[in-house]
Amino acid sequence: MRVVIALGGNALLRRGEPCDDETQRRNVATAAAALARIAAEQDVVVTHGNGPQVGLLALQAEASELSRSLDVLGAETEGMIGYLIEQEIRNRLPGRSVATLLTQVVVDRDDPAFEQPAKPIGPVYAAGRAEALAAERGWTIAEDGDGYRRVVPSPEPRRILELDTIRLLLDAGSVVVCAGGGGIPVVESAAGSFHGVEAVVDKDLASALLASGLEADVLLLLTDVDAVYDDWGTPSAAPLGLVTPGDLRRRHFAAGSMGPKVEAACRFVEAGGGMAGIGRLEDAGQVLARRRGTIVRRA
Repeated sequence: MRVVIALGGNALLRRGEPCDDETQRRNVATAAAALARIAAEQDVVVTHGNGPQVGLLALQAEASELSRSLDVLGAETEGMIGYLIEQEIRNRLPGRSVATLLTQVVVDRDDPAFEQPAKPIGPVYAAGRAEALAAERGWTIAEDGDGYRRVVPSPEPRRILELDTIRLLLDAGSVVVCAGGGGIPVVESAAGSFHGVEAVVDKDLASALLASGLEADVLLLLTDVDAVYDDWGTPSAAPLGLVTPGDLRRRHFAAGSMGPKVEAACRFVEAGGGMAGIGRLEDAGQVLARRRGTIVRRA
């Protein structure tokens, strides 16, 4: 069975944790334990978030007055996070080939997202600090939980340039780590060449596109909550078990948290995928077995 596993940002950094190597290694070790149990029996592709890391690199660049673009910073985080995940999986599956692949994702240069930044990156700030940074640096900021974060354009992923290479690695028996942070956003010129753009592609939507392109059997979207909840944050909140895309599309989910995961699950199943599961990272095997989490299937 071919499984694409999308790790939420909590796989590397939980809210409030420092973005240092020791913290990330510790969290990746926990994630890799869950991944390795699945990869021991299935063909696995791993994707991951990069919001805190790419935001931190952008802050460091500004502090040193260096000109750094988001596409290049995205490539840096793909390599850094991919290395940590690859090493931990390899240590748990001796003899198994594991490969990290920098992945370019084509977006439309006319995507309206470039005029409406909405993807959060970097740390969480209190209201006053966020407003000061927005005024000082020309950032767009938005609420994120109890605080505020910088938001940047997040255009729709249209095509994955390295799809054939990913397929070759899978066919050769490798566990593949790719499309980190949604991949490196690029646009295609009229002449057919590609160029990076100032944006961050949503990791979950890119993972759904990747899973469909690979004709995967399952897409797992792993995060820090045990399921998708109806009426989240209210006294009547209730977890959703087995649902269809139609069931989910009749409900509303927060754009900055569960919304992209729900949309990704729906797209994958609607495009012909067998099953999408949303649940906690530590429950990955149980979600795959349809015993926990929210399971999205066709009617």
